[in-house]
Amino acid sequence: MIELSLIGIGTGNPRHITGQAVDAMNAADLILIPLKGADKSDLAGLRRQICAAHLTNPATKVIDFALPVRDASNPSYRKGVDDWHDAIAETWLSEITAHVPGLEGRVALLVWGDPSLYDSTLRIAERLKSRLPLTTKVIPGITAIQALCAAHAIPLNDIGAPVVITTGRQLRDHGWPAGTETVVAMLDGECSFQSLPPDGLTIFWGACVAMPEEVLIRGPVAEVTDEILQARADLRARHGWVMDIYLLRRNVPAA
Repeated sequence: MIELSLIGIGTGNPRHITGQAVDAMNAADLILIPLKGADKSDLAGLRRQICAAHLTNPATKVIDFALPVRDASNPSYRKGVDDWHDAIAETWLSEITAHVPGLEGRVALLVWGDPSLYDSTLRIAERLKSRLPLTTKVIPGITAIQALCAAHAIPLNDIGAPVVITTGRQLRDHGWPAGTETVVAMLDGECSFQSLPPDGLTIFWGACVAMPEEVLIRGPVAEVTDEILQARADLRARHGWVMDIYLLRRNVPAA
């Protein structure tokens, strides 16, 4: 039986790692580190840094593997994602079979933020259950939403009010969600807040939150959009990637 631990690691800051996460890492026989291409090698490096900071069990193997690339040309976004997840599951299976003798042991994956929030690791793990005996254990981590609110020193919600957590694609396709004054957008590579009417809209934006490269910008969307676009482009040019997140509020009282 394989025990697969999906370990939330926060936004990449080694100090985000919980005691429970440290225990799970050191209990693992194998930790798999995905490689997402040369332009995103820093991401694998961050995972390696976390292992170096917290891993004390000399028996734990840390193995890199090439992560399959999603076919962005597929006209069906959902079908493209499903095919991609199938390919990742096959890669996990190959690595586990190669490195865990007799398919008996503990395997861990380090997941940005928390495995429950806009992350597909749990869905990919489900695909493996038809291929090998597997139990899944989740170690919660600090989410990007928590890190963003902490960085800006703001509450996530207004008193007694709901919050909608969504994606940039949803904002572009469907506009402002009904029934809320607060929206958090994740997985947005296109700064989709630009598609919304800016009047009365305040943004709290952060990139590489809680990392040395952290950039925070806040203010009326109409006034800070260009600043955000430039900061995002600068970070991508320096690192080859950028992880950002933002919270939008309507009708924020003037300070």
